[in-house]
Amino acid sequence: MLEPIKNNWRILLLVVVVIGATVALFAPQFGPQTAPGEDSSEAQQGMTNLQYGLDLAGGTRVRAPLLGYTATEVDFDGDRPDDVARAVADELDGASARDVGAVAEENAVEVTDASVSESEFRAAMDASGYAYDDVRPGVTQETRDVAQSVIEGKINEAGLSGGSVQQVQSITGEYFILVEVPGEDRSDVIELLEERGTVQIDIAYPTENGTAIQEEVLIQDHFEDIGTAAQSEQGTGAYVPVTVRNTAPEGEQSPAHGFQQAVADRGFDSAYNSNQDRCDYGENPDDVSKPCLLLTVDGEVVNSFGMDPDLANSMASGSWATDGGFRLTTTEFSEAQRISINLRAGALPAELDISGQGTSRSISAAQGENYKNYSLVTGLLAVFAVAGMVFLRYREPAVALPMIVTALAEVYALLGIAALLSYPLELAVIAGFIAVVGTGVDDLVIIADEVMSEGEVNSKKVFDSRFRRAFWVIGAAAATTIIAMSPLMVLSLGDLSGFAIFTILGVLIGVLITRPAYGDILRRLLTIR
Repeated sequence: MLEPIKNNWRILLLVVVVIGATVALFAPQFGPQTAPGEDSSEAQQGMTNLQYGLDLAGGTRVRAPLLGYTATEVDFDGDRPDDVARAVADELDGASARDVGAVAEENAVEVTDASVSESEFRAAMDASGYAYDDVRPGVTQETRDVAQSVIEGKINEAGLSGGSVQQVQSITGEYFILVEVPGEDRSDVIELLEERGTVQIDIAYPTENGTAIQEEVLIQDHFEDIGTAAQSEQGTGAYVPVTVRNTAPEGEQSPAHGFQQAVADRGFDSAYNSNQDRCDYGENPDDVSKPCLLLTVDGEVVNSFGMDPDLANSMASGSWATDGGFRLTTTEFSEAQRISINLRAGALPAELDISGQGTSRSISAAQGENYKNYSLVTGLLAVFAVAGMVFLRYREPAVALPMIVTALAEVYALLGIAALLSYPLELAVIAGFIAVVGTGVDDLVIIADEVMSEGEVNSKKVFDSRFRRAFWVIGAAAATTIIAMSPLMVLSLGDLSGFAIFTILGVLIGVLITRPAYGDILRRLLTIR
C-alpha cells in the first residue's frame, strides 16, 4: 500500500492540487461575499467563483497623483511637528494651517494647497528657519495612506460595491492613487473623486459696511453621529442630521459650545421669531438683513439658511450644546447625499490631480463581455495550437497526451488560486496564463526530449538520470523567469503586476508540482523495468 504511494506521490500531489482548485472555483464558501442588502445572485458573477476586473466586467479606472510639495530631511530642531507646520504656514500667503503638515517619522514638511507653488513653498521653508534637503512634488506616505482610506470610505458610502483603491509607483518614483470601480460610469466616479470634500459651516451677518463672514464656525472634525441624507418633510429640500461634538480637552471649549456661542453672539434668536423669517443671503450675498448659516463644500457655498426659532432660543439660553443635534439643510437631495458621503468618509488631505497628470479609463459592460469572450477564445486557440504542435512532434499519445493534460492542470490550478484570493481577472492576467501555457509546454518538451534522446529507457535508474539533467535546465530557466518578472510585481505597475504575479505563480507550480508529476507519468509509461 505504501510503496505505490511512495513511488507516485508527485502524481497524487497534482491530483490534490486539481481537487483543491475545483473546490476554490465552485464551492459557494469561496464565492464573492454578499454585501448587506445585496442579492446573492448579484454577488456571484457566474458559474464559478472567479471575479473579473474592469477589462472583463466593465467600469472605470482612475489613476491620479495627490497635489502638493514635500520638503525632505527637515531638521525639526527639537520642535513639535504641530509647531513646525504652524511656523511654515505663517510664511505662506493664503494657505491655512490645515494645508501644511509636518511628519516627524519621515522628517518631512508638506503643503497640500494646490494654489501654492514650489518656489513659494521653498521661500516659506527658508523663512521659517528649518533646514531641509530638497523639495519634491507630491505628498508624504502618511498623507497618501489617509487619502487611500478616505477614498475607500467615499466608495463604500456611495454604495459602489466592488471598488478598490491602492497606491502605485511609477518607474520614475512618482506615486499615484489608483481607483477602480466596476460597473460605474466615468462621470460618476470622477464627480466623487475630484473634490476634497471639506465641509464646514460659516456665519454671514450684517454690518454697517455690508455682509461679513465669520468663517469655520464648524469644521468637518466637529461633526459626529452623522446620519444619512433624507428628504425634507415639507417642500423639495433635503437635510443631513448630525450631532456636534460637545467634548474637548481640559481647558478648551467644545465645538458644540463654540457654535452655540457664535449663534448667540450674532443674534439668531432675535432675527428668527417665526417660521416665516428667511435668510436672504442667496438673493443678496453682499448685504444680508439677517444672520445666516452658510454650508460650504471645498470653500463653495452650496446653501444658506436661517434657523428654526426654537433652535435659536435653545442656543441663546445655552441648553442646546448638551445634545448638539443639528440639521445641515440643502435645496436638493443629491446635494445632501454628497455632503453625507463627505462627512462620513472625511475630507481628502490633498487634492487629486485628475485633470492634469491623472488618467482615467472607462469600459462599458458590453465591451467587457466582449473582452471576456475574446479571452476565452484566445486561450482555447493557444491550447489547441500547442496540442497540435506536440502531436506533430512526437506522434506518440503516451508522450503527448500527458503533456497536454499536465499543462492544462497547471492553468486550472492558477484559476483556483485566483478564485481563492478573489483576485480580479484582467487582460494582463489572461496574458500571464497564456504565457504559462507556452513556457510550461516548453519545459515538458525539454523533459520528453531528454528522456527519449538516447533511445529506449531500459530502467527507472536510467530514466531518473536523464530526468535530473532536464530538470536542472528547467530549474535554471524558472529562476531566470522569476528574477525577470519580480521587478514588475514589486513596483506595482498597474496591470503589469497581475501579469507578473501569475507568471511567477505558474512557474513555481510548474517546477514544484506539474513538471515532477509529468516525469513520474513518463517513467510509468516508458520504462521497461
